[in-house]
Amino acid sequence: MLATGYRPDLPYLATLHGALDADGNPRHRDGLATGVPGLAYVGLEWQRSLSSNSLRGVGRDADRVARNLAAHLARRWRTSPY
Repeated sequence: MLATGYRPDLPYLATLHGALDADGNPRHRDGLATGVPGLAYVGLEWQRSLSSNSLRGVGRDADRVARNLAAHLARRWRTSPY
């Protein structure tokens, strides 16, 4: 996990096709990237609620994102040919 400060500064994700929109904002639904499987964000303004980018709300969002990422990894592990 990387902390980007108060305002998202994510130009390093520009090389991941589908991670950012044309304005450089994260493309996501509830913190899960819509164009890059396994990529997630936390602490974004209005990620899921008004408090998403504050200490009051980021924990709830992080919990949800972590659960979704764990499920994503479990699905990949179950379908892996190795």
